[in-house]
Amino acid sequence: MAKSTFNLPAPAPTITRPPAVSGLLAPTRFMRLVALVLFIAAAVLPFISASPYLISILTSAMIYIVLAMGLNVVVGYAGLLDLGFIAFMAVGAYTSGILTTQFGWSMFESIPVVVLACIAAGLIIGGPTLRLRSDYLAIVTLGFGEIIRITAKNLQITGGATGIHGIPTWSFFGWSFKDGLELGGITFNSKILLYYFVLFVGIGLAVVAVSRLGKGKLGRAWKSVRDDEDVSEAMGINGYKTKLMAYIIGAIWGGFAGTLMAAHLSAISPNSFEFLYSALVLMAVVLGGMGSTPGVIIGALFVSLAPEFLRDFSEWRYLLFGVLLVVVMIFRPKGIWPATAVLPFLKKRNIEEVPPTEAVTVVGELDDEFGDELDGKRNANEEGTR
Repeated sequence: MAKSTFNLPAPAPTITRPPAVSGLLAPTRFMRLVALVLFIAAAVLPFISASPYLISILTSAMIYIVLAMGLNVVVGYAGLLDLGFIAFMAVGAYTSGILTTQFGWSMFESIPVVVLACIAAGLIIGGPTLRLRSDYLAIVTLGFGEIIRITAKNLQITGGATGIHGIPTWSFFGWSFKDGLELGGITFNSKILLYYFVLFVGIGLAVVAVSRLGKGKLGRAWKSVRDDEDVSEAMGINGYKTKLMAYIIGAIWGGFAGTLMAAHLSAISPNSFEFLYSALVLMAVVLGGMGSTPGVIIGALFVSLAPEFLRDFSEWRYLLFGVLLVVVMIFRPKGIWPATAVLPFLKKRNIEEVPPTEAVTVVGELDDEFGDELDGKRNANEEGTR
C-alpha cells in the first residue's frame, strides 16, 4: 500500500437562503393586515357615501366575489374547467325564491334546502361526468348550465320566462332587514343591512373557508390531482372522489351566492343565468389568478365593476371592457395576483455572497497500482506546465 497526498477540487460556492422576514412585513401577517384594512374600509364606506346606486353595485360586486370563490375551488384548486357554474347559482336562487314566495318560508329557513339542492345538483352532474377530462368536461358543464336555464324557462313553478318576483329580503326569527335598524341615532335601511350581511357573512365565510380548505389535507389533494391526476392516483389519492368533493363544495357556494342575489334583486329570471355570466365568473378567476384568494377577489371586482365605470361610454363600454381584459392578460398571463406571487419588498432583499471554499488536502493510503498511476499522471501534468 502506498501512502499519497493529493488535492481535491473545491466545491462550487453555494448561495445561502436569505433570512425570513419577521414582524409585520412577514408575508402572511402583511396580507392579513392588508385584508383587515380593506375590510374596515368596506365597512366604513356606507358612512361616507350611502347612495343607493353605490350600495347596489358594491353589493352585486361582493356577491360576485362569493360566487368566484366557489368557482376557485373547482377551477383553481381542483383544475376542473367548468363553463356552466352559473347553473348552481340558478339552483340556489330559484330554490330560495320558490320557498319564500310560494311557501312563506324566510330566506334563512330556506338555506338548508338550498344546500341539499346544490349537493343533489352537484352529484347529478358531477357523478357521471367527472371521470372525463379537459375539453370533454367543459362541454358537459356548458350543457348542464343551459339545461338548468331552459328548464327554469319552461316550468310553471319557476315563473316561466318572466321568472319569480317579490322575493323578500333576509329575515331572522321574525325580524327582517326590511324593518331597518337604528343604532346610536343612525338608521340603517334594508339595502345597507344586506350590504353588511354580504360583507361580513358572505365574503367573510367564503374567504376563511376556501382559504382553510386550500391549505388543508383536502386542498393538497385537489392540487395534486390538478397537477397530475395519474401520479396522484399512484400515490393513493382517489382522483374521482377528490374532484367530486371539490365540485360539490363549489356548488354549495354557488347556491349560497344565488340566495344572496335573489334577496338583493328581489326578482330572478332565466335571463339572469345565461352563459355570459358563467364566462364572466370564470374570467374573474383566471384574470385574478387561479388558486389565489387575493387574486380571485381582485378579478371579481374588476369583472363586476369595470362595466359600471365604463357606463358613460354607452354602447362602446363592452368593447373597452374587452380591450382591458386583453391588455391585462397580455401583461399578466398568470393573473393579476397568481398563487405563486411574491410581495414586492421581498424581491429586493440582498443576498450575502458566500466566500470561496479553499481546496481540501486529503492524505490516505492507496493501492500500489492506483497510487503509481496517480503519481504518473501528476508528474506528467507537472512536466506539461514547465
